[in-house]
Amino acid sequence: MSLVSARGLVKNYRMGEIEVKAIRGVDFDIEGGSFVSFVGPSGSGKTTLLNMIGCLDAPTEGDLTVANQDVSLLDRESSARFRGETIGFIFQDFNLMPVLTAFENVEYPLMMVQNRPASERKKRVSALLDAVGMDEMKDKFPDQLSGGQKQRVAVARALVTAPRLVLADEPTANLDHATALNILKIMKDMRDNSGTTFIFSTHDPKVMAQAEVTFTLEDGTLHDSGKEGRSRA
Repeated sequence: MSLVSARGLVKNYRMGEIEVKAIRGVDFDIEGGSFVSFVGPSGSGKTTLLNMIGCLDAPTEGDLTVANQDVSLLDRESSARFRGETIGFIFQDFNLMPVLTAFENVEYPLMMVQNRPASERKKRVSALLDAVGMDEMKDKFPDQLSGGQKQRVAVARALVTAPRLVLADEPTANLDHATALNILKIMKDMRDNSGTTFIFSTHDPKVMAQAEVTFTLEDGTLHDSGKEGRSRA
């Protein structure tokens, strides 16, 4: 059964008197446990599509189902709750809070979104920081970390709530080649261990090479898809 399913998905924006057609009636299905990339030139609609899947933006038309929930029906409060329970996010600029340590950045969703008890927070955060090789840096602030270290913390933060789905918008854009490959390996290992689905918006050939399913967007239209490796139900 598909974890994410879209039928006739449309997203239009208004810029003054001009209507921008960002997504033009796309259909796709993504199975649980997949490693998926949406690729295409800048302005093709990749980030818009991720924002709709992540309940950060609502479709103009069409059906979009994520984890058996028709997300087009959710109001703002319900969308926020659904995101907190189901989806993790990884951004190209990391989006770490500068006044919080690495540990506190990863812990934050457990406190503010899921309201987990302190003992559970400590256990889960410590386990994930160890998994991404950042346990010894847990007390460092973001400005004391390299780009690769920040992205490791961001990966841990995205996974700490045990989401079924992680959305990654150009997650390797600010990383050198070796660090990018290492981050991708960490995410793929975690997918293999936990069954989490990863969906990327990317220009990066390294991400495309790792993806088992690739969707190509151009001018808001889904042109083709290809599969490589395995895709798990």
